[in-house]
Amino acid sequence: MSLHPVLAAVTQRIIERSRATRATYLAQAHAAVRQGKVERAHLSCTNQAHAFAAMPDGIKIHLKESVRPNLAIVTSYNDMLSAHQPLETFPALLKDEALKAGATAQVAGGVPAMCDGVTQGFEGMELSLFSRDVIAMSTAIALSHQMFDAALYLGVCDKIVPGLLIGALSFGHLPALFVPAGPMTTGISNDDKAKVRQLFAEGKVGRDALLESESASYHGPGTCTFYGTANSNQMLMEVMGLHLPGAAFVNPNTPLREALTRHAARVAAEISAQGSRFTPICDVIDEKAIVNGIVGLLATGGSTNHTLHINAIARAAGIDINWDDFDELSAVVPLIVRAYPNGKADVNHFHAAGGMGFVIRELLDAGLLHDDVTTVMGKGLRAHTSEAWLDDGKLAWRAAPATSGDDGVLRTAAKPFSHDGGLKVLTGNIGRAVIKVSAVKAEHRVVEAPAVVFHDQNELLAAFKRGELEKDFVAVIRFQGPRANGMPELHKLTPPLGVLQERGFKVALVTDGRMSGASGKVPAAIHVSPEALLGGDIGKVQNGDLVRLDANSGELSILVDAAEWAARERAAANLDAHQHGVGRDLFAGMRQQATTAEEGAMTFAHPLWSKP
Repeated sequence: MSLHPVLAAVTQRIIERSRATRATYLAQAHAAVRQGKVERAHLSCTNQAHAFAAMPDGIKIHLKESVRPNLAIVTSYNDMLSAHQPLETFPALLKDEALKAGATAQVAGGVPAMCDGVTQGFEGMELSLFSRDVIAMSTAIALSHQMFDAALYLGVCDKIVPGLLIGALSFGHLPALFVPAGPMTTGISNDDKAKVRQLFAEGKVGRDALLESESASYHGPGTCTFYGTANSNQMLMEVMGLHLPGAAFVNPNTPLREALTRHAARVAAEISAQGSRFTPICDVIDEKAIVNGIVGLLATGGSTNHTLHINAIARAAGIDINWDDFDELSAVVPLIVRAYPNGKADVNHFHAAGGMGFVIRELLDAGLLHDDVTTVMGKGLRAHTSEAWLDDGKLAWRAAPATSGDDGVLRTAAKPFSHDGGLKVLTGNIGRAVIKVSAVKAEHRVVEAPAVVFHDQNELLAAFKRGELEKDFVAVIRFQGPRANGMPELHKLTPPLGVLQERGFKVALVTDGRMSGASGKVPAAIHVSPEALLGGDIGKVQNGDLVRLDANSGELSILVDAAEWAARERAAANLDAHQHGVGRDLFAGMRQQATTAEEGAMTFAHPLWSKP
């Protein structure tokens, strides 16, 4: 199947746009490759002695030989968070299998892993986005010892995987393999969970009923089972070739999960410079892999957070993408997965219906993915159209199912749920924004209503409780961007806005903040850029202004006279309360340096992208 012309055109445009920065990145990465020796052989004897002083004698002997590859394990393990708790046992499995494969492995370092589900709606959420860049820097610190010939990255959730990948790309000469933990088993239905949340928002049930419902949903080890940012991460790692095929959605603490984890160490040894097929990550994450990631996101209805993260990942590899690339691809990429919040099913159901192998095959056969890429399995993405299974107790791969196990969850590219990817760029006199419409019903995709302006999500919640929002309106919540307060998710607003929508009111949200990957049914123009604190025109909106949000045409405008709009002054906000407490004082420098949402909300002064 030939490439779809839009896919080919967008990819070529990205290649041309990125030519200079990509060439610089590749030159730096390839120059760092150590030829003929393991990485640690270039260290002095004193340096090496420090690095293996505490290792068991058998391992120490191998490390002294300076011929076998040594694998770094960078882990986000903690036992507070269900998604990361299974990672506790992974290093021992990886070390054991590495030895069997003629390599050694060491835990090079740990990175923080915070949970947006825990911090949602509270002060800690203002650290969430910036934690991605802290993770990237922590990854670099772990690898800075120059003891390693390849790396295994253990991470799952929202900012963790993008942070690990950005950090890995700063060591572009090292091969990389991402090792997931998998989703928890299915709890109560997403519909039941959402219903109790709305009843609580309306005051019809108490906190005890809400906690019981939430505990029945988030009930064991593994990733939350809805298709939010965490599970979108796992999809990305698979479609971009950094997972073993079929690894994304296998449950923790199962024989298949252990077999996949162990095999990851063998593959990491194979793709090291001392192995049979040297594959540095700089050659895996190229322009075509980035486009494949965007296509995977669109085809599966993944999280809008990745309109930030994919951009930041691309920049770390010297690749320049923007929201127009997402928008043009979205117009031709069909939506072939319906998982909550875009449907009723969870990721376990999606995996059972055919999973990632089915999705990748369908998109390749439709000419909507690049096959001519490098992955951890070798040349070509076609290797990732298979699924993992245990053949008489041994790990094996077989072709993904030829037909969907449930066409209410997973469909072919020829008969999709929608002929577009459901992600739109909105433009107008407020600025640029993105909106995910794959979960928004057609009758809610165009809203024209008066603005009600807030500078804090809690102001909206209080107005809802006072009964002041029983009307058609567009909530404009500003001063929520990276520079203002770290760009928190505003998922806490989903239940009350959903209640108002179900009561028949026309409601929408416009914000320079973010929404959770679990949000969906209320139309939300998010990531408005420039943000209010950087002089964005969202700062000009006043209560009562007529707002038009048209997700069909891509319009986001204030319907006021152009001369009046141009003459208006922008509002100011007192952000002192967001500058300290819960560690926020430590992140002042990151807030001051953060780039725009479309540039990935990055907080480093990256030399590839520094302005003259």
